[in-house]
Parts: sequence; structure tokens; C-alpha cells
Amino acid sequence: MSTMTKPAHHMDKPSAEAILEVDNLEVHFPTEDGIVRAVRGVSYRLHPGEVLGIVGESGSGKSVTSLAIMGLLPKSARITGSVKFRGRELLEMGDKDLSRIRGKGVSMIFQDPMTSLDPVYKVGYQIAETVRQHDKNVSGKAATARAVDLLELVGIPNAKDRVTSYPHEFSGGMRQRVVIAIAMANQPDIIIADEPTTALDVTVQAQILEVLGTAMEETGAATVLITHDLGVVAGVADRMLVMYAGRVVESGPVDGVYYEPRMPYTLGLLGSLPRLDQTEKQKLTPIKGSPPSMVNPPPGCPFGPRCPLHIARCDEAEPPLTEVEAGHWAACIRNEKLEGDVQATEIFDADSTDLTDPVVADALPGTDAATVATGEDRP
Repeated sequence: MSTMTKPAHHMDKPSAEAILEVDNLEVHFPTEDGIVRAVRGVSYRLHPGEVLGIVGESGSGKSVTSLAIMGLLPKSARITGSVKFRGRELLEMGDKDLSRIRGKGVSMIFQDPMTSLDPVYKVGYQIAETVRQHDKNVSGKAATARAVDLLELVGIPNAKDRVTSYPHEFSGGMRQRVVIAIAMANQPDIIIADEPTTALDVTVQAQILEVLGTAMEETGAATVLITHDLGVVAGVADRMLVMYAGRVVESGPVDGVYYEPRMPYTLGLLGSLPRLDQTEKQKLTPIKGSPPSMVNPPPGCPFGPRCPLHIARCDEAEPPLTEVEAGHWAACIRNEKLEGDVQATEIFDADSTDLTDPVVADALPGTDAATVATGEDRP
């Protein structure tokens, strides 16, 4: 599992004043089949120097949320809610005003570096262009020198010569280093890293994470890290959001969410990861089924059809985020069933997904087969 060291600027107690405020963000896409509710009521605060991790399966709305913040969604997208950067509402800005913020106030590292870079321009020109876009007083020569410095900083060998190379002359890992160099070129206040290690092999992933740590340390930027790798979040983030079906289903300090998850989906994600601290061989515990359609979502809790704690009451209404501990929130009406040291294998057992089985039911505190079958909790 890839890990990453917390940068030197990391702040355990961030400033009370948030640099980015996302409130009730919703993103809908009209399609021939109906309205796709890709993002549903996402809210969070990002403070100076803070690292926020966002995790979840593909299609949970992680990337769409960040693209909405950057103003990079297609015109067909219907966006409501509020996104404020340093108190300024971004959703009301036109593209010209947003262009002054992109790259300087908020930078983004995209999943695919090949499509992030223009294939017909040299990488040095693209970095220099980013620098000059936000500082017209910088000469072309100075901007090129800055490009060389940035390439050296992100670990590109022989940067003085490679600055004249085209993107296709770099490997996937090297292209991602170039994209990180562009993201940090103007010392942004926020860096959004959207799965920066996607499609890279494990060795290159570790190298890219080190470069990303360097970028965070050099710029002092607050960071939103979107990833499938929960190990990365554990190593670098202060807080985390777990997203499912377009909304946040659990949030809180990283240690609190990892050691005491209170949403079955979070427990399932953790149980599907290999662990280095296991003394014996142990099979991974998958989450059965697939994420729901966001055109016709199931009634009640969207995780219900896949959840081993599902009861009839779960289908009555979608559960709101509820504070289960100080600063720790979960969207599950049965979150108390996960109190204590409950392991994923106890409820997501691949060979026993029926909770009416007494063996499975007895593994959960305060639950038995009768209460599961009737959909009622034990008094």
C-alpha cells in the first residue's frame, strides 16, 4: 500500500477561518434516460494548511464535486448551492473571472496527465505560460527559468534539456510530475489532486506521492486529495469525507473514521484493503453489488441494497448526516451497531450475507436474527 509522509507545513489545528467553503453543492446532468443527480448536497470546509481526503468508489461524485468547484463542468450541468473561495462566490463568476483564480488561487492535478497537457506544445512552454498568465511582468526568459526550476523540484532528470521536450516524449509518471509542476507554479492557496496516481504502477505511484508531498510543502497550500487508496489518506490527511451515491455518508478526523467507522460502507471499504499488520493470511472482504443508478436511485438509504445491516426502516427515508462523536458524522440509522471493535469480516462475510443467520447476527452488538428479520431493534 502506498504511503505518504505529512509535509512540514501540516497543521494539526487549522485556522478557524475556512479558505474554501462548500455548502449544499448539487450537480445534475440531463440525459435521455432522465436527470442524473451526480452530486447531492455536499458540504465541507477547508482551512489553510489543511489536507482533506475524499474517498469512495468510482461514480460516487468525488471528481464531479471538484470540477464544479473549478468551473470546469460542461454547460449542460445544472449546479446549485454555494462554493466560496476566500469569501468570494465562485458559482456566480464568469469564465474570465474564474481564470484569474484557477492556477493562482486554486490549482488542480487531473487524473490523466496525457489529456491535461497539450501535445503540440513543449512542456517548458506550458509551464512558462502558466507563470506568465498570472504575472504579466515576468519575462519569457524568467518564466522558462522558473519552468526548469520546477521540473528539477518535481524530480525530472536533466531538466534544462527536458524543458524543450513534448509530452509524448515523457513516460506516464514523468508527465504527472510535469502536471504537478504546473499546479504549483504560482504558489496556489489550494491544490486539488484528483486521483493523481491513477493508471500508474505501484513504484511510480510512490514516487508521485513523494512529489505531491514536496508540492504541498513548497507552496504551503491547503489540499483536497481525491483517491481510491485509503492508505494515502491515512498517511497525509487531517480529515476525510467518504462519498457514496453523490453525497457524503461519513466524515471526520482520519483517525476517528479509520479506527471507529460508523457507516457500513466505510467499514466495507476498509475491509476490502490488504493489511500489513495481519499475522495470518486473511481473505479480503468485498462489498457485494454495484453502486445505484443516480437516475432511479433506490428508496431510502442508497447503500441499502448492498448493506448487511439493512432493515425495513432503512427504506423509509435517506438518513441524514448525524454527529455520532465530536466532529465525526455518519449517515446511518444503525450506526450504533458499529460501536466498538466490529470487523468488516463480521458483517461483510463473503459466504454469509444473510443477517438472519445467527452466526452473523450474533457478531453484532445488540442484534439477533429475530430483530433483523422484523426490521426492529432490540430494546
